[in-house]
Amino acid sequence: MEYNIYCDESCHLENDDHKSMVIGAVWCAFTDKEAIFERIKEIKKEHKLKSNFEIKWGKVSTSKVDFYKDIINLFFDSDKLHFRALVIPEKAELDHDKYNQTHDEFYYKMYFDMLKIIISPNNTYNVYLDIKDTQGYDKVNRLHEVISNTHYDFSKKIVQKIQEVRSDEVSILQITDLLIGAFTYYHRGLNENKAKLKLIELIKRRSGYSLEKSTLPTEKKFNYFIWRSGFRRGYGNV
Repeated sequence: MEYNIYCDESCHLENDDHKSMVIGAVWCAFTDKEAIFERIKEIKKEHKLKSNFEIKWGKVSTSKVDFYKDIINLFFDSDKLHFRALVIPEKAELDHDKYNQTHDEFYYKMYFDMLKIIISPNNTYNVYLDIKDTQGYDKVNRLHEVISNTHYDFSKKIVQKIQEVRSDEVSILQITDLLIGAFTYYHRGLNENKAKLKLIELIKRRSGYSLEKSTLPTEKKFNYFIWRSGFRRGYGNV
């Protein structure tokens, strides 16, 4: 079966003055994506928003909180959509020197760790990344190399494609932004935006999780791993 994976990241730079970082993805079957795109358009229309209105954690406000609640409920109500995230609550606890790695190398390990729960050798995947900077071409090639080599997918038949896209043009990718934004906001201990706090509480209630402790690796709907200092998975800090 063919799947699309829509990836995004928040506060992933090493020295950006943000204490937490998150890499996450929403995925669905390739054959389900158009119906999901259409349902998102319907929700926008119900809230009198333009079809090209961008769903974005940074745009969450009291005036649009009901719209964002409907998007979150769409995710949890649909058996077609799934989420996975890897959360670093305290970047200051990362010790790259100890594991003889750079932050960039750690970044790719994180991406692999996030995606390995999703990828099965019995399926094929198209991976889409939000465009972040001018180094996108190198990042795409490096990530494809890491994922393919680790899954013994040397001919790239499992992960068929990794491509950068504009998030404002891909509404499922925008749901990824919304969900990882909630994790980042929560783990940074922020509380100024009441609308964002309402969305975090809704995510907790609908998922049944506190966002504090990792889910089981077998969780299929809303899966996340909270990295803690001293925890190892056999390849450094992750």
